[in-house]
Order: sequence, then C-alpha cells, then structure tokens
Amino acid sequence: MRILVLGHSGYLGGHVAQELRALPGVRYFGAGRGPTSDLAVDLATVAPAQLAERLFSFAPDAVVNCAGAVGPQSVPLAEVNVRGPAVLCAALREAAPTARLVHLGSAAEYGPSGIGERVTEQTAARPTTLYGATKLAGTLAVTSSGLDAVVLRITNPVGPGAPAAGLPGRLARQLRDLGPRSSVRLGDLSAHRDFVDARDVAHAAVLAATSGGPLPPILNISRGQAVPVRELVHELARAAGFKGHIEENAEGSARSADVPWQCSDPAAARTTLGWSPRHDLAGSVSALWAAVCAEPDREPVH
Repeated sequence: MRILVLGHSGYLGGHVAQELRALPGVRYFGAGRGPTSDLAVDLATVAPAQLAERLFSFAPDAVVNCAGAVGPQSVPLAEVNVRGPAVLCAALREAAPTARLVHLGSAAEYGPSGIGERVTEQTAARPTTLYGATKLAGTLAVTSSGLDAVVLRITNPVGPGAPAAGLPGRLARQLRDLGPRSSVRLGDLSAHRDFVDARDVAHAAVLAATSGGPLPPILNISRGQAVPVRELVHELARAAGFKGHIEENAEGSARSADVPWQCSDPAAARTTLGWSPRHDLAGSVSALWAAVCAEPDREPVH
C-alpha cells in the first residue's frame, strides 16, 4: 500500500510518518516544503493541475493531509487551511480518484458547547475563531469533494514534539530553561479542554488510511474527557520537578473566555476504526517533557 503524508515533517505529521514507516506492507512517502520531502509541495501556492501531475507519479492508495496553519494571521490561515484542502481534493480527483483521503480537522470547528457536553459528529459547527472557521471551510472542501474521504476532528493534541506555539510546548521549554524554584506567570487556566496524545492521533490517522471499509465523513478523535488546563500545567510541573511558583492571571485569553468548555465524544471512532486512546494525560506530559529535554541546542538550566 502506497501512502503519502502531507505535512510529514510537522508535529502531527511527524508522528503519522513514524508509525507508517514501521508498518509492514506500506510504502510511505512524505510531502511538504522541507528538504527531506519525497514530494516538494506547498499547498498554499501550488496550482491544482501542477499538484495532480506530481501526485500521478506517486500513485497513492491513500493520502493523509496533516498540513495546517494555527497562527493568528488571516492570510496563511486561509491559504493553508482553506485553499490547501480544496486544491488537494481537485488534484486527487484528477490523479488518484480512488485514493482514500484522511484530512486532519479540528474540534475548534464546533465552537462553544454547553458545560459538561460531549459534542458528537452530528453537533452543528459554529466556530467563533478565525482558525476554527478556516478549518471548517477545509472540512467542507473535503466532505463535498466526492472522494473517499474522512475528516478527523482532533481535540487538543499534546505529547512529544508539541511546538512552542501552543501552551504545552511553550511551557515545557520555559520550565526546562528556568531554575526549579523560579516563577512562571500564565493566563487563566480554568478553561476545560479535552487533551489527546499526538501519538494516538497518528494511530487514528493510520487506521483511517489503511481501513478497507467505508468510513463516515467526520470522526472525532479525542479522549472524551475534559480537564481544566490547570491540570495539564500541574502535570507538566510535576514531570519537570518544578518547585517554583505558578502565577495564574485571571484575565485569561479571548479563546478561553469564548470557549470555557471543550469536549468531544470519540464513540464513532471506536466503532468504525477500532480506535481508542492509549495514553493518559500524565503519560502524554511525561513524554513531552522527555522530548523537550532531549532537544539539541537547548538553553542551559540555571
């Protein structure tokens, strides 16, 4: 089986690539902007016909699209999260119309939900952020493409390789570079989030790509358990052996205020993929801490 992973050098794409490389009977190809890519491509700029020509030579049986933008700038969000999936679908219809497409979406597409609610795939999508809106537009491009496609709506990924752009990765590096009794100032940590291990996300993507049967258009990938962000912070402090002071600023972030509770129901993924999360939050945070400490060119601990 020939499987192509777009965004293979990124956070989630790297975990997908790692699992596929170890899977018997699979020939893996990586696509992206990096120098190690088998297929050099930027979904934000490539023309559909050009991408179709390149895809044709790889003859993929499945494509996993892990490419995505998370920053606040509107143009990159639109180019990567909206244009990218639309161009990919157009190219696949020409070059590999029978290939399965697995696209990584986001639970941010759902927007706010009631406290204590676990949203299902049938819950109406009402994103309140530009990121969520662009991810929803990408989902619509995939689900309306006519391809054999499934969107995995991921909650909050955490685990080894977490980038510094998000709280887990940023805090882990901050704790690594601080003394064990320093002070850390963070925003409001009362919002509840459904954290899922990045390695579990990758496993779900691999199962979806290699499954022979039909799949629903959207599947939630989550642990199905919402915990205060404060719990993640304290787990990370424990893993780091941090004995200093964590100061919580009650002002918080706009997203935390807009979405105080976020939790998804993963029952459909269990039924259709035989998938379930294998890592708890403590294990995810411990693996993140170990990976951050092993990074090259790290700052010395004072």
